[in-house]
Amino acid sequence: MSKEVAMNVSCQLPYEHDRIPLVILYSAVVIIGLPANLATVYLTFLQVLRKNVLGIYLLSLSLCDLMYLCTLPLWTIYVTTGHVWHWNSMACKVTGYVFFNNMYISIFLLCCVSVDRYVAVAYAVESRGLRRQKHAGIITCIICVIVAVGHCPVFIMKEGETEGREKKCFEPGQNTAMVTGFNYARFFIGFFIPLIILVATNRSILANIQASAGLQQRQKVKVKYLAITVIVLFLVCFAPYHIILLLRAVMFHFTESGSCDFEIQVYTPYTISLGLSTFNSAMNPILYVLASDNIRKEIRRGLSGLRSQPRCTDSSLPKIQNSKNSDVPMRENNST
Repeated sequence: MSKEVAMNVSCQLPYEHDRIPLVILYSAVVIIGLPANLATVYLTFLQVLRKNVLGIYLLSLSLCDLMYLCTLPLWTIYVTTGHVWHWNSMACKVTGYVFFNNMYISIFLLCCVSVDRYVAVAYAVESRGLRRQKHAGIITCIICVIVAVGHCPVFIMKEGETEGREKKCFEPGQNTAMVTGFNYARFFIGFFIPLIILVATNRSILANIQASAGLQQRQKVKVKYLAITVIVLFLVCFAPYHIILLLRAVMFHFTESGSCDFEIQVYTPYTISLGLSTFNSAMNPILYVLASDNIRKEIRRGLSGLRSQPRCTDSSLPKIQNSKNSDVPMRENNST
């Protein structure tokens, strides 16, 4: 039996082990993520109307997360019924396509947020010309198109075919050469390079903030904790999943034909990592939007019935320089 044929044979994985944890996790993500993302869509839309560049990325991030949250009921039913897909193959492929797109559009948008914050701090004066809503919109569209086109092979993968088989939808026990190449690309392009960007930009932000003589220690500490939280959350949500993808890709070349031992051993860690990657959709709005001073003030104004139109700033960083461009952080209060 050739490796390609052998790997198309589904391994009998311990599906029952992950049912309760995944159902609980998916339910929690929907309960937390749905209202949080709905609220941030509205709040970030207001920021976009006020010419906030960062608002473009955050609004796109929330819309992307909302789209994925709409697929979680299907995954929940799938897990609850013993990993049996009750719909047709196209539904499986579309749901998987939305999952893959959400993950990597979110990752690249998180990179855009960090790069934008870095430019606003390190090049406060020059950023007046660099940071424009038009540029942010173009970058976001390019990211969405590239990720969407890059995941088109999902629609021709046999792993998404559910008719006449065990009705499994993109299960790890169905590894093939195409999936292996896909996993290599997802690890290096979709995780490793973005991680380097996040670490480099947040490290530079911290260096610039710490060197600023016009900021209070309290403000510097808040920026420090935000930068650390961004990196930690990224690693917790995405590192385990992508490390397992890399291991599966590497083991494809060394695993004996027809052997399922590795897939069975890695299944439980894989399901845990999959759940962690899902949790990112609930945490994004809390970390990047609802943690902002401006957004909290917007909420308080809304609750009090006020209709004031305050000047909008990127409150995720202390203000380091006066500027007519309200997107550029300046050296005053109103930090996150």
